[in-house]
Amino acid sequence: MKLDAQIQEWPTKDTVDAALANPQWQPKPFVEFVIKVHSRCNLSCDYCYVYEMADDSWKDNPATMSKDTVDQAATRYGEHLRTHAGDVPMAKVVLHGGEPLMAGPELITYLTERFHAETPAGIELDLRMTTNAVLLTPDNLRLMRACGIRAYVSLDGDREAHDRHRKYANGRGSYDATISGLDALRTPEYRDLFSGLLCTIDVANDPIDVYEALVAHEPPMLDFLLPHGNWNDPPPAWGGDAYITPYADWLITIFDRWYDTPTRPTSVRLFDEIINLVLGGHSRAETVGLAPFQSLTIDTNGSIDFCHQLKSAFNRAAITGHHVSRDSLDALLLQPGVVARQIGADALCDTCKACPIRDICGGGLYAHRYKVGTGYLNPSVYCADLSRLIGHIVERVAKDVLKHA
Repeated sequence: MKLDAQIQEWPTKDTVDAALANPQWQPKPFVEFVIKVHSRCNLSCDYCYVYEMADDSWKDNPATMSKDTVDQAATRYGEHLRTHAGDVPMAKVVLHGGEPLMAGPELITYLTERFHAETPAGIELDLRMTTNAVLLTPDNLRLMRACGIRAYVSLDGDREAHDRHRKYANGRGSYDATISGLDALRTPEYRDLFSGLLCTIDVANDPIDVYEALVAHEPPMLDFLLPHGNWNDPPPAWGGDAYITPYADWLITIFDRWYDTPTRPTSVRLFDEIINLVLGGHSRAETVGLAPFQSLTIDTNGSIDFCHQLKSAFNRAAITGHHVSRDSLDALLLQPGVVARQIGADALCDTCKACPIRDICGGGLYAHRYKVGTGYLNPSVYCADLSRLIGHIVERVAKDVLKHA
């Protein structure tokens, strides 16, 4: 009954019909392909959207993607890119989990070879991995080098901040193992494989302590992630009020430290994207702005899914019903859930459409808008926090622009 109820929530087929009625709109091809090579993890982080939130479909999936599924996924990927070759200069393939390194060297090597073979001439293949770094051993670093895979590492700050949530199943913190793997990745031999750090925000941690601990590892990029939540399952420190903005307050403290530093030690993705939008540019991130979202996920069982962050909304929220064994990736381009993320401001609720920072905020992360009954046609559950953060950055940047005008 619950799944049937969800089907009637926004977006529906009417969203597709309205988009197709606009002669200026065309669906955009997928350019990012998240491949769930392993559906289990060697950690038990208590905020994980895969295992700890609304969706439990991982239990039904094979632990590791089979070579047959890899073949089918690579074939569908290649078909899609050949169809849209003139519109896709680069394709990004992200190995994901669970913990992707648990898939083992044989499968990872096979997968990267197959995707390389299916990438059409003239399109660059960008191979990435999101990892907790626990398995960044010398053997796995050599594997990454041989396959050309660069890694994002999840790290939540210093020992206390990191071990607050990122633990083994027995309750032991993972900080020491994570730092050991990260240090190995940062050695001169492998430093170019280091893509950046991903930090999930906990406002119980001191923001400056977290920031300083992260930049000490000299990441080429740093991204602060709001913990997943929605209107039915709010984030842990959610204020529930336009005047209570704990996440914005936390981020603003870091922004001011980062922005006021004469030589900024790294890119902070969220801040850089907001500044870019303030100055009239376009967003390259799904967290802010109105740029079309061009990503899909292929699970270990071959299911072609929406972005897996939607697992935080309701059970099986990411599942499209499509499968690499029978369906082309082009068949998803007119799925309501895909169209809704490619039509810009037309996908926003009336509250967001009327907002003065609409084009900068973009309604926030799609998964954070969910509410039973209205689906994703709502402001972000982080609306108050995003408004305060963006307003602060706008004010700081505007002062500097006027100063140098």
